[in-house]
Amino acid sequence: MKLRPIPPCLLLGALLYGCAPVGPDYVRPTVTTPAAFKETAGWKLAQPADNAPRGPWWRMFDDAELDALASQVAVNNQNVKAAEAGYRQAQALLAQTRAGLVPTVTGNASLNWSQQQSSSTANSISHVYSVSLGLDWEIDVWGRIRRAIESSESAAQASAADLAAAQLAAQTTLVQSYLQICANDAQQRLYDDTVAAYQRALDITRNRYQAGVAQKSDVTLAETQLNTAKAQAADLTIQRAQLENAIAVLIGQPPALFALAPRRDLPAPPAVPPALPSSLLERRPDVAAAERRVAAANAQIGVATAALYPAIALNASGGFVSSALSSLLSASHRYWALGPTLSTTLFDGGALQAQETQAIARYDQSVAAYRQTVLTAFQEVEDNLAALVALRTELDAARAAERAAAETLRITQEQYKAGTVSYLNVAVVQNAYLSAQRSVLDGESRQLIATVNLVSALGGGWQGLPSGQAVPE
Repeated sequence: MKLRPIPPCLLLGALLYGCAPVGPDYVRPTVTTPAAFKETAGWKLAQPADNAPRGPWWRMFDDAELDALASQVAVNNQNVKAAEAGYRQAQALLAQTRAGLVPTVTGNASLNWSQQQSSSTANSISHVYSVSLGLDWEIDVWGRIRRAIESSESAAQASAADLAAAQLAAQTTLVQSYLQICANDAQQRLYDDTVAAYQRALDITRNRYQAGVAQKSDVTLAETQLNTAKAQAADLTIQRAQLENAIAVLIGQPPALFALAPRRDLPAPPAVPPALPSSLLERRPDVAAAERRVAAANAQIGVATAALYPAIALNASGGFVSSALSSLLSASHRYWALGPTLSTTLFDGGALQAQETQAIARYDQSVAAYRQTVLTAFQEVEDNLAALVALRTELDAARAAERAAAETLRITQEQYKAGTVSYLNVAVVQNAYLSAQRSVLDGESRQLIATVNLVSALGGGWQGLPSGQAVPE
């Protein structure tokens, strides 16, 4: 029985696909992950909702102005634009790396003049015309190119996560600044009411002084209270201007061209669901980026390992060469060459081995960075959950203190009008009432900010979880 020769294309296919890429295949590093967060003890555990769309998470505050501002971040924020450009660079690098799997074809056309001097012949100038095509193809026997593609794909995915992280960070800062402006405006209204109340108290005290039933010190004390409140109210305008300027920059506008009308009320804090699975952290962009960088570093080990093996390439060239342009493309002037090449490094002083060791160390470094990112994510979530739990108790106490201070002020003012107490008693109670009101506003503002921080720590909220009742107050 006569054996048929194996076609060259089959031999080439065996070389291309018969060898698995050298280097370790990627396995996601293990991370200790609790089933639920410590601060959610006793809550029902929900199923993870990976890859669920999060959408515009800031809409949970139900504020049309906030929605309009936050929507501009992804379009106009310059840090986001820079991250988007970085992502496009990573995609282009991936396309460039993938091109290594296909042959490189080059074309060349040339015209050369030459002159040869001789004592027996006259000097003459000769012409040589040539056109040619060349082909170079590295056969990826050891998987160097495939590992490089794997690394570039992971790097591009990490860059996409960096873009998402930049958007989330800018959106978080904008929402925080907006909510702080709402709190600032609420405090401004409080001081406006306080200044008006202190002005009335000063008028009453002056009338009583002129009637001879109050002392001059009562008048000066009332004036001190009034002017102190005015100074504190003026300080709020500085804070508001700075927050407004920060929002302008976040949406890509010059501060001079941006103004935000006073907010009427603080938004109501959204309810945190009764189940927050720790697997939600997998949706954090920074965690995703760190994990993808581990995959990229793992693939680079394969690239460095493949460099230790001989490189096999296929080279081909062909064309026409003639001294006359009219006969350049005739069959008698054509030429071609085809053949494989094998190249390897015989001695480099251990440079290639050092590159492999470096790639392994870089992988270990990326694993440590990934695990640290996950730990930091758990810490941020736990911190903000703990803050929300404590703030509910703090706000209950602050509101009770505010009610008691309001009643105490009413009683003391009636006693002062009856002449049974001095104005010093009124001043002390007024300051206590103002302090209690500010404590309530501060607690409500901190509750909103802690909610925003929790949303950010979870990678953009908890949308996609099964519906359930809110955490009881």
